Amino acid sequence: MENALIRMRALRKEFAGHPVLRDVDAEIHRGEILGLIGENGAGKSTLVKILAGIHEPTSGKLELEGRAVSFRSPSDARRAGVSLVPQEFNLAADLSVEENVFLGAELLTGRRTLDRTRMRARTLELLSELGASAAPADRIDGLSAAQKQLVEVCKALAFDARLLILDEPTTMLTRREIDRLFTLMRALKTRGMTLVYVSHKLAEVMTICDRVLILRDGQLVHEAPISEIGPAEMARRMVGRELREIYPPKRKVEGGPVLEVRGLTSPGAFTDVSFTVREGEILGLAGLVGAGRTQTAEALMGLRPSSGSVRVGGADARARRSEQAVRNGLGYLSEDRQGSGVLAGFGIAENVTLVSIRDYCSFPGVIDREKEHEQARTWRERFRIKAPDLDAPLESLSGGNQQKVSLAKALDPRPRVLIVDEPTRGVDVAAKQEIYRFLSELAAKGTAVLLISSELEEILGMCDRVIVMREGHIAGELEGAAVREHEIMYLATGIETGASA
Repeated sequence: MENALIRMRALRKEFAGHPVLRDVDAEIHRGEILGLIGENGAGKSTLVKILAGIHEPTSGKLELEGRAVSFRSPSDARRAGVSLVPQEFNLAADLSVEENVFLGAELLTGRRTLDRTRMRARTLELLSELGASAAPADRIDGLSAAQKQLVEVCKALAFDARLLILDEPTTMLTRREIDRLFTLMRALKTRGMTLVYVSHKLAEVMTICDRVLILRDGQLVHEAPISEIGPAEMARRMVGRELREIYPPKRKVEGGPVLEVRGLTSPGAFTDVSFTVREGEILGLAGLVGAGRTQTAEALMGLRPSSGSVRVGGADARARRSEQAVRNGLGYLSEDRQGSGVLAGFGIAENVTLVSIRDYCSFPGVIDREKEHEQARTWRERFRIKAPDLDAPLESLSGGNQQKVSLAKALDPRPRVLIVDEPTRGVDVAAKQEIYRFLSELAAKGTAVLLISSELEEILGMCDRVIVMREGHIAGELEGAAVREHEIMYLATGIETGASA
């Protein structure tokens, strides 16, 4: 009891009368790395937002070092020593890295002007500690997703936090960057800091955490030292049932080519990219961060200028705009859910029909809301989207449920080719299983699927054929028995040529 930094007593949170947290009693111990896990919609993000002052509990009590506290804003929490690295970016795109790190808490000189020298020096120190490649003066809108994630970590570390909460911090990081983050976390723990680590990656929880709390349907269902519980038991307690094999069985692909890409080039991003995706095939596109995979998808969708040949079903499918790509039969799930996947302030129905809105107009400019809601209801049931109603703004949903809505939006126009970029980022193990099953069913019905993923296990589990990119070029192709982790890494890093480069 004396070791508790924070105590939660019967914490409850409701949104529009819908309970998201149900009387949670738990403790966070001084100097530990505490894992917080659960399915999408289990209440993890709501709980950490209460700790960080973003939400106030509907009822219950929060104690810090034995004293009752009430955080009415993130500033209140920061002053008490609680900092949050959020799951979704909260950065000002047109400001520099150093301006974002100290936004709202700028350092001042004795004359009450901005002390840019001190802010730049502290930002550089933090970036160096994380091994980040960004510079303090770099603008946020010029950074990669992984660099933005590290800036969020810098923001939290810039102040003397006693409790650091990291909500899905590794979703956009490379293996090397994750290792650096874990090294930093252990160093912070050694200095006496307490950390809460929210993640769907159970192997990472096993690696970095001392203890784990498991939420299900807004309730605390289990807590244990990490030495007393394994990944299989964690998964079972998260979902309340045994999980069978997460990846569906693979099928023999016999269909002809649907998507044919030849000599696709986008200056400064990638050069001479050529590949084919067959009817009913799930083709993997692998490579390290920055290899050009996402940029290739953006070019196919008309989101970046390019040259070369793109054909769908034998017809020219080069697109200069995304709506043109959709008309050509392409669907796209973006890796950046908040930036280009969904409109967080809009409801489920409005997001599902964003791309296919013309199909719901009874007259030009007049949307048939009943038809729109009926279709959204179908997707909600199909993907088991947890939400109080179809008009609930997406910002009130968990990240995984937002991802399901984004996938429904990509599929609503019934594309012949579906491009999915990091489809299970920020998604729990049970929802991953559902998404994999659904992609497999789509392929079985003839849809050609291009799967972009940084998770090699995902590539190996879902794909019979894999294209590997390195530094903006196709490094090689692997198929059948040659699709192995070390062969993919050989091609991605250029260490060796791989089995069939």
